Amino acid sequence: MTDPTQIVRDLYSAFAAGDVPGVLDALAPDVHWTEMAGGPYGGVYTGPDAVLENVFMRFGTEWEDFTAVPREFVSQGDTVVALGTYSGTYSPTGKSFAAPFAHVWKLADGVIASLEQYTDTFVHREPMG
Repeated sequence: MTDPTQIVRDLYSAFAAGDVPGVLDALAPDVHWTEMAGGPYGGVYTGPDAVLENVFMRFGTEWEDFTAVPREFVSQGDTVVALGTYSGTYSPTGKSFAAPFAHVWKLADGVIASLEQYTDTFVHREPMG
C-alpha cells in the first residue's frame, strides 16, 4: 500500500500538470469534497463527476494560471494535512490573488475519501469583483 502522504503529493503533482483524469482516478467513487462556504465554489460535492463539474471545470474556464501549491504536509494514519498557497488570475476581471490554504485529506483503501478545504474566502473572491 502506498503511503498516504505520497498519494496526496502525487495528487498535487497531477493537478499542477493539468492531469485531471489522474486527479479524478485518485478519488473514491463516493468522495466527499468540501469547498468552504463563502468561497467561489462553496459546497459539498459527492463523487468525482461532481468534483469535476463544480470545481475543476470552473477553475479551468474562469481562472488563468490557477495553482494550489503545497509547502508542508502533516500526516497521521490515513489523514494528511497540506498547507500551501492558492494563486491565480480571474479571467473576466484580470485581477489576481494569493491566499493560504489548509487541506485535510482523508484516505481509505489507498484513495481519497474526503477533502475539507480551509482558506481565506474573502481574498479568494476579491478578484471576482
